[in-house]
Amino acid sequence: MTTIDVVTSDQVDIDELIELYDSVGWSVYTRDVGTLRRALAGSSTLVIARDSAVLIGLARVVSDNATICYLQDVLVKPSHQGHGVGRALVQAALEPYATVRQKVLLTDNEPAQRRFYESLGYSEAAVAAGGPLRAFVRFD
Repeated sequence: MTTIDVVTSDQVDIDELIELYDSVGWSVYTRDVGTLRRALAGSSTLVIARDSAVLIGLARVVSDNATICYLQDVLVKPSHQGHGVGRALVQAALEPYATVRQKVLLTDNEPAQRRFYESLGYSEAAVAAGGPLRAFVRFD
């Protein structure tokens, strides 16, 4: 049975988190465990999914709780993808931000990810409702 829970970063074992991030190929996050811990602790909302006792998914939001929230790190173990876990995680993670107008995310350029986020109401910035937008990003 899959459960979805809002948690704090200290309620999830770091080894479980590393295993989850590595399972989806996001090893850049696990190379520096201290940075991963700080990122999770600094999240406005952290939501996890478990199948029995096994961590199978995570989503987090960074927000000012008024005008903008960033949906960040939506992960579901490959063995559990395609069963609604990602959708449930995103819905639970965004629930506290129902009145926040801007819900932003950055993601890889993969067709499956595009379909997933579009199914949740997201549009690419260049074609978003209300007119063309420009999205900029800088990685240091």
